[in-house]
Amino acid sequence: MKRTYQPNNRKKAKKQGFMARMKSGIVARRRRHGRKALVH
Repeated sequence: MKRTYQPNNRKKAKKQGFMARMKSGIVARRRRHGRKALVH
């Protein structure tokens, strides 16, 4: 029987990586406010 979780780093990065956050605007908003560390 196959296990259900088959991690795929590329897929995950595209969904919740840094660039994905840039696109959604969360990181961009923090950058506008002059935050030092954007993503911990």
